[in-house]
Amino acid sequence: MTNSQANTVEKSSVVSIDKLNIGFRQGDKLNHVVHDVSLDIRQGEMLALVGESGSGKSVTAMSILRLLKEPPVEYLSGDISLSGESVLSASQAQLRQWRGNKVGVIFQEPMMSLNPLHTIEKQLSETLSIHQGKSLKQSRPLILQWLNKVGIRNAEARLADYPHQFSGGEKQRIMIAMAMINEPELLIADEPTTALDVTIQAQILDLIKALQQETNMAVLLISHDLTIVKSYAERVAVMEFGRLVEVNHTEQLFAAPQHIYTQKLINAEPSDQFCAFNQSSETVLNVDDLKVWFPVEKGFFRRVVDHVKAVDGISFKMRSGSCMGVVGESGSGKTTLSKAIAQLIDSEGNIEFLAEQIAQLDKLQLKNLRRDIQFVFQDPFGSLSPRMLVSEIIAEGLEINNIGTKTEREQAVIDAMKSVELDPEFRNRYPHEFSGGQRQRIALARALVMKPTFIILDEPTSSLDRTVQFQVLALLQKLQKENNLSYLFISHDLKVVKAICDQVMVMKAGKLIEFGDCETVFTQAKHEYTQTLIKTAFLN
Repeated sequence: MTNSQANTVEKSSVVSIDKLNIGFRQGDKLNHVVHDVSLDIRQGEMLALVGESGSGKSVTAMSILRLLKEPPVEYLSGDISLSGESVLSASQAQLRQWRGNKVGVIFQEPMMSLNPLHTIEKQLSETLSIHQGKSLKQSRPLILQWLNKVGIRNAEARLADYPHQFSGGEKQRIMIAMAMINEPELLIADEPTTALDVTIQAQILDLIKALQQETNMAVLLISHDLTIVKSYAERVAVMEFGRLVEVNHTEQLFAAPQHIYTQKLINAEPSDQFCAFNQSSETVLNVDDLKVWFPVEKGFFRRVVDHVKAVDGISFKMRSGSCMGVVGESGSGKTTLSKAIAQLIDSEGNIEFLAEQIAQLDKLQLKNLRRDIQFVFQDPFGSLSPRMLVSEIIAEGLEINNIGTKTEREQAVIDAMKSVELDPEFRNRYPHEFSGGQRQRIALARALVMKPTFIILDEPTSSLDRTVQFQVLALLQKLQKENNLSYLFISHDLKVVKAICDQVMVMKAGKLIEFGDCETVFTQAKHEYTQTLIKTAFLN
């Protein structure tokens, strides 16, 4: 896909942001986060909003529907117009009518918008009931149509499932269906493909683009992935420290970026070199015929009629000090595999960690094991307690394991925050006071503070822009060399996998379909699915 040329006829604006200033108030202190932003989003166009984590992208976008809590958010000056009507002057009743009908939102973190207590069908039918007056029976054909459009397998059989029964990527696809089911005038897509593999990314973005052209819908795309921006957006707006520093048509911006910050973002591409694989180091992890099957129950007596084979007979070995990439589409079993290795879920088969069989360990032995095996989860919002300070979150493992004095634990927290490039002065704040990318770094600091030998990283850079991604990757590589750490690195981003991993396994439908050192797999892929993944990931 290529960008459309600049239109000769000016399109009308769906949204007009005029000299907007936004702050967060904490007591008597006001943190000014958005400065004099003026921006139009035009009918039928896709405008990309890019910038590093904490640059103000999401705050600006969520203000279009006033989705941020007031207080602590304060709109200091300026205005936002939606189809000619003032958003900042609108009543709550008017805002509720616009939300989900006139404007759809795909949130960055799926657990923020999916209710864990309701089935997927109920949640999708709710918006149709509110805005179109449809009953559950009337809604079902449209719900199935959209679930199929966004790639949910066996959609009809999964209508009664709850959010926790879907993978991270599947939850994100459900959110996309929820945002688009009423065919809004404006779609705000906040990192809509963050947790999706590259082939599904292209399908989802093609779908959004096709619907946009069909309905003349405007799209505000917030993304850290400049490859996606370059391929799909008509215009790009660049934010740094809460200010718009450059706005231009996509082709012109990428061909001749004017601002030094825009140049920095565009030039932040990963190394094209493969990581060397050390075949002589000792085996740290040996997995043999691992299976995780979830029963499918039906009927009054909940008889088991089938199984979901999330992980189906996988065997592999990892060397000490290596980084093993795990790639595959959402729902392929990547995260389930990692949870089985960490003994967070039951499994069958043999798992040896440092030559010790760990599948049958008791609670005390598992507690000791988890000091050596740490987990950085895919969804930082879901894994960080909103009621705990960042310092308490990072130090929790140290306290549970009675490691160090109170003073030593505090120093360990400070050191861990510095290592992930977070200001230790912020350690007495809560997770909601940080951006998505910053929360992901907090999750990384929580794992690093335990000084483990093995870390499972489940999409650890998915919410980060390219510049911060590769700062974190460089940090992970530095820590790996200094401490001889081993990483199991789950990612949908093959460019990131190529930059940090020395081995890679490709999963599909619970099976291991390709495995080897990165250079061999990336240059001589044997399986058609692997070839498709690589071709899509490196398509400029």
